[in-house]
Amino acid sequence: MNKGITLGIDTSNYTTSVALIGEDGVVIANLKKLLTVKAGERGLRQSDAVFAHVKNLPTLMSEARGILNGRKIARVGVSTRPRNLDGSYMPCFLVGAAAAESISAAMNIPLYKYSHQCGHVMAALYSSGRTDLLDGRHFCAFHVSGGTTEMLRVCATDSGFFASVIGEAADLNAGQLIDRVGVMMGLSFPAGPQLERLALENVAKIPKKKPHISDFKLNLSGIENASARLYRESGSAELTAAFVLDHVADALSMLAEGYEEKFGKTEFVFAGGVMSNSIIKNKLSGRFNASFAEPAMSADNAVGIAALASREI
Repeated sequence: MNKGITLGIDTSNYTTSVALIGEDGVVIANLKKLLTVKAGERGLRQSDAVFAHVKNLPTLMSEARGILNGRKIARVGVSTRPRNLDGSYMPCFLVGAAAAESISAAMNIPLYKYSHQCGHVMAALYSSGRTDLLDGRHFCAFHVSGGTTEMLRVCATDSGFFASVIGEAADLNAGQLIDRVGVMMGLSFPAGPQLERLALENVAKIPKKKPHISDFKLNLSGIENASARLYRESGSAELTAAFVLDHVADALSMLAEGYEEKFGKTEFVFAGGVMSNSIIKNKLSGRFNASFAEPAMSADNAVGIAALASREI
């Protein structure tokens, strides 16, 4: 790992993030500011996300300067697109990219660009203590959030990861499902933590509905309708929350089982905001050789981006 402090920047659709990693590889700062979503709404327009990042980023950078306390940044890493695919693009990442390029030019330090998804995978490896998986072997990574539900066949490279999409959501992403059901029941967006608290209070028997998966394509829109029906009929937010999270856990388990049938036994890494959910995590950890990001690094963050940049030669 190169000497000097590494700055990481990530401007996803719902969080402005800045991170600092020291020359010893230890996180110095993991700074984040959630983008505000109006009550009753289920997301943000890209134009609103861009504007929010423009307002948030200077505040976080000022906070990072105070933590640096005169120490110099040696390199900067930034997420510039959602995934490592041609045509992968979201305007919100332009804010972080512009800031990182300006810092690089002004300070004459190297700039490294990655996908938001690679940052999530690296954050999971870093925070779970599984950086041994950076040795070039293949493993399976799940990226499960409001914007993505993908199962990836991954191996590390000198400049990030090579990842092939093996399975994915065909309609709703898991995080979208959770947020939509939560908002339907009157919860604020994002609804994940609130839904988890409700589910943990449930004492009723959870109805079972087999996940619909075909050729590694997962369909979740039917569960949104089933959840609305269950809520109307039962009047129980706790039962409805437990039903949704139980179904997501079963769906991810079926994808993982399919992966091992295709490629053999493997090690799984789970990343993304949905994977901070204790109910889903507990069901998966009991079935597979699985590692999870710490909750603070499951949600959007810039630590993974900074950790990737700190590995660059």
